Amino acid sequence: MNLQSIKQRFGIIGRSERLEEALQRAVDVAPTDLTVLITGESGVGKEVFSKIIHSISPRKHNNFIAVNCGAIPEGTINSELFGHTKGAFTGATKDRKGYFEAVNGGTIFLDEIGEMPLETQTLLLRILETGEYIPVGSEETKVTDVRVIAATNVDLIENVEKGKFRRDLYYRLSTVPIEVPPLRERKEDIYLLFRKFAVDFAEKYRAKPIQLDDRAKLLLENYTWPGNIRELKNIAEQVSVLAKTNMLNAEDLIEFIPNIHKRNLPSIPNKESDNFQEREILYKLLFDMKKDLNDLKSLVFELVRTNDLHMPDIQHIQEINPMLPATFTSSTNYNSGSNNDFTSNPYASDFEKKSSSKPIILKNPEKYNAVEEVEESLRIEDMERELIKKALKKYNGKRKDAAVELGISERTLYRKIKEYEIDE
Repeated sequence: MNLQSIKQRFGIIGRSERLEEALQRAVDVAPTDLTVLITGESGVGKEVFSKIIHSISPRKHNNFIAVNCGAIPEGTINSELFGHTKGAFTGATKDRKGYFEAVNGGTIFLDEIGEMPLETQTLLLRILETGEYIPVGSEETKVTDVRVIAATNVDLIENVEKGKFRRDLYYRLSTVPIEVPPLRERKEDIYLLFRKFAVDFAEKYRAKPIQLDDRAKLLLENYTWPGNIRELKNIAEQVSVLAKTNMLNAEDLIEFIPNIHKRNLPSIPNKESDNFQEREILYKLLFDMKKDLNDLKSLVFELVRTNDLHMPDIQHIQEINPMLPATFTSSTNYNSGSNNDFTSNPYASDFEKKSSSKPIILKNPEKYNAVEEVEESLRIEDMERELIKKALKKYNGKRKDAAVELGISERTLYRKIKEYEIDE
């Protein structure tokens, strides 16, 4: 099944590459029974992905149930998931099937898995590994065949480090991870979604669809949307009901998104932000070059010190060649001596008569490899490309971590990867 038909079937609006990557992974994993962990901020549509996986899987004719782990009290969640027997606790007047028994052969979607209590996590791990569970108050072990799809909007690794989530359960759940991108990283989809919601609400309230002028569109696309698609839909409904005109400008839209100015977002197109981020990359590159130069200086100075060498008088060298920079080794004080070898130095001829050869002996030669001097490109584009490659290599291709290291947004990094045709 192609992505276009999936989008039409489930009402997914968008053409961003990251969205299509997430959809493609969902389609690829659907025919299997692998456990899936869907991550993403609140309101990005994680449950829709779970329904896509179930609907095109071999289990599609069996039951599907979505359970919000954060909405079930800790004292009753075991009963809800695994069932209980009569008299197991106060109020248990009869046997009750849990969700894992009710959807046997189907799919269970555990939303907000990070809110699940540790005791329940232990029971869930047993189901994932053996398919076995014991209802509350029972001594009988039951078996179920359920595919588990979990979702979270929190960093589970951080919860693992804090002792709030089992490490073994995390790795068992994340057999196939799917990351749903936030709306702010899908700018090309924002207006498409708004227009779809505006048409739907116009039909619902029997009114004309709301339209936006160019400045209002820019304002909409540059807002960060902390509530993601859910927030965008709410704004579209408010505008459809409360707007006094069908054609809204930026000032009209600000009335419905009052926090937009607190985020210092532009209402007119400009590339200042991207240019700033590009400058950040260049600055970091220059700092790295400075560090490499300092390392090279340290190596030379260590060779001089270790081999008891003496450096010539800088003032005398500058008299010979006034074009030599004044900062040449000026940061270090060396005294000229009679046992110097400058045969490899361009100014050696002026000292050969009063100098004798003294070889440089490396105490640990295995530490140094033969090097070949090559001409390095000084084009900014080449520097950026190499720096991005280094960051991606350092974090094994993880764009989010590489973007943090580079000091730029993940969106800008993604654009740079495409622009420079970098293989990840």
